[in-house]
Amino acid sequence: MAENMKDDYKPNSLSLAGAVAMGTGVMIGAGIFALTGQVAELAGDLFPLAFLVGAIVSAFSAYSYIKMSNAYPSAGGIAMILNKAYGHGTITGACALLMALSMVINESLVARTFGTYTLQLFDPEGGGALIPTLGVGLLVFAFAVNISGNRLVGALSLLMALAKVLGIAVFAIVTLWIAGNTFEPSAIITTNTSFGGFLAASALAILAYKGFTTITNSGSELIDPHRNVGRAIIISLAICVVVYLLVALAVRANLTLPEIIAAKDFSLAEAARPALGEYGLWFTVALAIVATASGVIASVFAVSRMLTMLTNMELIPHRHFRMPGPLHSHLLVYTVFIAIGLTVFFDLSRIAALGAIFYLVMDIAIHWGILRHIREEVRANAFILATAIILDIIVLGAFVMIKAATDLLVIIVALIGLVTVFAGEWLFLRSRSKSQSQSKMNHHH
Repeated sequence: MAENMKDDYKPNSLSLAGAVAMGTGVMIGAGIFALTGQVAELAGDLFPLAFLVGAIVSAFSAYSYIKMSNAYPSAGGIAMILNKAYGHGTITGACALLMALSMVINESLVARTFGTYTLQLFDPEGGGALIPTLGVGLLVFAFAVNISGNRLVGALSLLMALAKVLGIAVFAIVTLWIAGNTFEPSAIITTNTSFGGFLAASALAILAYKGFTTITNSGSELIDPHRNVGRAIIISLAICVVVYLLVALAVRANLTLPEIIAAKDFSLAEAARPALGEYGLWFTVALAIVATASGVIASVFAVSRMLTMLTNMELIPHRHFRMPGPLHSHLLVYTVFIAIGLTVFFDLSRIAALGAIFYLVMDIAIHWGILRHIREEVRANAFILATAIILDIIVLGAFVMIKAATDLLVIIVALIGLVTVFAGEWLFLRSRSKSQSQSKMNHHH
């Protein structure tokens, strides 16, 4: 098994530019295409600001990851951070699984977004079974690319990241320019948004930035990781906040708020229509296809690698189900299988809500672990860590309250998920330590 793992990790194989491309590549996937409309629905006219608040909360969060990666650059990323903070136990295993799950949830969010935008080309009124079918097709494609090896993933990610960051920036600037350079809403129809609604929107906007954690997962492969992990994270977040604000302003300048909400799953395509006509629509859909495809490929790669590490750390159970090949490829199968299930059974706003809840719970656990157990060791500032925890709790609380009032099922599913992950992890580790002590006793006899 160790042999299979060795092929994957190549120290000093990733440049700073490569890491930034990977981070922005994962972030500018579903983030902007799927979430613009959903954030607008919660935040009303102030939705561009919700993306800014999401960036501020993410910047405080990033501090923990940067401090840890500077001290211990590792390909394990999140799992390594949790292990240092909490030791080899239930919290480490469960929170690492929550991170993996939120990434798998993100894959299904991106896959459905791919389906929704692709449909705009040939059947805008349709939907139904076609959206998940197209989404499943993308996930199968991502699996095929990942199975074919590391080099292809890296090359594809870099090319696609460049294409989509430039493409989305061009879309935003041209659309704003045609709308007359105004940063005003296209028609003044204000909807009264509560402060809670705005905070809940910011919680969703955080999903558009959480891709920066992918950079921490590739710590040991970066050239000069002690300096470059932090730099890559800061540069990626800065690029994304500029791109997201431009896009949000462009959408707001071309559509009224009711129009944005009506087209919430494909609001960018809709915003391109008044400004750029059918060509704008084609361009936006092509961009969405590139962005979502590369986002899924990079995310599937990151999740399967993280699960491989958790399996090697003996924090999660593993069954081969008689599959051939190395451990990493089995975990690719599981990752894609779960993502397909979510893509088929859930709609976009529910998938996004689940992802936001799981991610924020895990994020709070990371800051708390560093604050309580290893703050001195990694020389982290207690005030910044405490602020990150408070900001996370505020946006998560607002989000849960709004969702509980509007879509209770999501909160119930999220709670069942959290309980299952923590209880399952506790039972697994308990049965494992029992069987280990049993085998020790037999050995002594």
